[in-house]
Amino acid sequence: MAMHNIQVFRLFERIWHWSQVALIFTLLFTGFGVHGAHHLIDYQTACCLHTFAALILLALWAFATFWLFTTGEWRHYLPTNKNLIQVARFYAFDIFKGKRHPYIKTLRRKHNPLQALTYLLVKIVIFPAIWITGIAYLLISFGFKISLLENIGLESIADLHSIAAIAILAFVIAHVYLLTTGHSFIGHVKPMITGYDDVDLTEEEYAYLKADEPRKLKE
Repeated sequence: MAMHNIQVFRLFERIWHWSQVALIFTLLFTGFGVHGAHHLIDYQTACCLHTFAALILLALWAFATFWLFTTGEWRHYLPTNKNLIQVARFYAFDIFKGKRHPYIKTLRRKHNPLQALTYLLVKIVIFPAIWITGIAYLLISFGFKISLLENIGLESIADLHSIAAIAILAFVIAHVYLLTTGHSFIGHVKPMITGYDDVDLTEEEYAYLKADEPRKLKE
């Protein structure tokens, strides 16, 4: 196997990623405003912006989920225990000793085992919790009479929504922190801007890309 600079993230992935970043930060900012953690904007404006950004993000997530399954990109998020312990140990201890990352990207798996597991949990646990509680809160706020939601109560739904939001905030903080580790911050962020990164390719994979998808191969 040899290292080659290839297109790892497609255009839609990059647009999806940065749009999601902007919307999540908007939601966190307005959400803290709704809770009174800051008074940089008034309550009504915070509520309107929060709802508007949430609906856009929900539509983006729905379209991204459709894209992941129709393109086969969902396979990159399948968890595996291969090298999982080594990667976890690297982030817990070895990274502070200056050791090299034990995982190298491949054509078939662009996320290391810990990344894949984390992203999967975020997508199937935390994000749905935000969707469900947020939609439930809106339905009650708009006057819809749903017995299950009324039994749970608006306050409990709001609390669950806040807990899920805090979990997303924790993920964002950890994500940004890990971008500062390793070679350089720009080195980590650049692939999500240009789409290209260094990947370990077999001779067969290299030959396939060169013959069938040359635009993905950056010599």
